[in-house]
Amino acid sequence: MARKPVLVTITRIPFVCQVCRAEQFYEREVKLNTTGMELFDMAWANQSATGLVCARCGYVHLFLNDALELWKPEHGYPQRG
Repeated sequence: MARKPVLVTITRIPFVCQVCRAEQFYEREVKLNTTGMELFDMAWANQSATGLVCARCGYVHLFLNDALELWKPEHGYPQRG
């Protein structure tokens, strides 16, 4: 997991936890393993997602695209223009 929690925006819109509404997350890579690839010992070739683990409740949000932007909490969210 990331060393420190981060703030997250999606297309510059602040993202909050869908369970507890917290604003800080730990980022990590999550492998999306499939049975077939596991069976043939090729799990390493499975697709990955970005996992955002809520710093408050621990709920894991998964994202497959690159629309996420991570921000240091001490810098706050970027200005929307």
